[in-house]
Amino acid sequence: MRQLIVTGLAALLAVAVWAAPSADGLPQGDLDQFMKQVLEKRDENWKKLQQYILDEREKIDIRGPGGLSVWGQKREYQWFIRDGYFVRSPVSADGVKLSESDRRKAEDDFLKRAKARDERAKKGDKPGEKTDQPESGTSSISIGSGGVEVLLNQSRQPQFIDTAYFMRFKFDNGRYALVGKEKFGDVDVLKIEYYPTRLFNDEPGNDRERRTQEKRSKKDAELEKTMDHLMNKNSKVVLWVEPKAHQIVKYVFDNVQLDFLPAGWLVRMEELKASMTMSQPFKDVWLPKDVEMYFSAMFAIGMVDVRFNLDYYDYREASTAARIKGRGGF
Repeated sequence: MRQLIVTGLAALLAVAVWAAPSADGLPQGDLDQFMKQVLEKRDENWKKLQQYILDEREKIDIRGPGGLSVWGQKREYQWFIRDGYFVRSPVSADGVKLSESDRRKAEDDFLKRAKARDERAKKGDKPGEKTDQPESGTSSISIGSGGVEVLLNQSRQPQFIDTAYFMRFKFDNGRYALVGKEKFGDVDVLKIEYYPTRLFNDEPGNDRERRTQEKRSKKDAELEKTMDHLMNKNSKVVLWVEPKAHQIVKYVFDNVQLDFLPAGWLVRMEELKASMTMSQPFKDVWLPKDVEMYFSAMFAIGMVDVRFNLDYYDYREASTAARIKGRGGF
């Protein structure tokens, strides 16, 4: 009888929680459907970037015991459209400007890799399989007050969007919790916690799975499966979502416990965090603002900290597909 009472109370509590409205009136039972729409929207947002060019700043800082600087690097890049592809052009390294010949070579190499990546993706697509390609495959976009046409042939997301969306969120039914409503700048957003079960799992048939499934032994495959499970189990993601546009404006990833990682006798991971933040450089247009990653580990010599930052800034509408010498005006 006691067990029946406890079970009944638990069931009533679950129904009450499911039916209860959230801070902004969104029923908890609708949260999964809401997040499904958010993730579907996320996959299309990069196409807005076809009409913008930008600058990028990259910084890496490694510090040893006592905060002593071990190694660091600062680089600046510019993104522009060439031959229908977003191209990353290096501007400076640790404050030293690159020569025009070095920039051109780096741009040529980057473009070659981007085209090869695009071709591999197209060949790997199966009939009827949903991809991130635009419907037409190519798109001609009128840009800027001058109405200049830019033909964008690139079908897959450019690299800076891949980097900004480094967390490959998959819809994960029943794993979201609505915390409440907050302000993000002057925008009302929903704060949502996500406890993943599939974040680190490879989707069947994807590029990584196809490349490795024949090479892995059964033992390696089981180990990878176990590691994926533990990474999911010990992770938490907090997302801030603008509900009207179903737009993720920020997320923070946190591995809450890392004791399960191998080689604990050699190194003990203490902390692992990563975040991405969006901004609105133009009205109602959300674009990546920054990416931050941090982890610390205890070695025999002491604590080692690694910080990685990417800043995307100076978004501007493209007026031509050509880069000119100098600061990179367009």
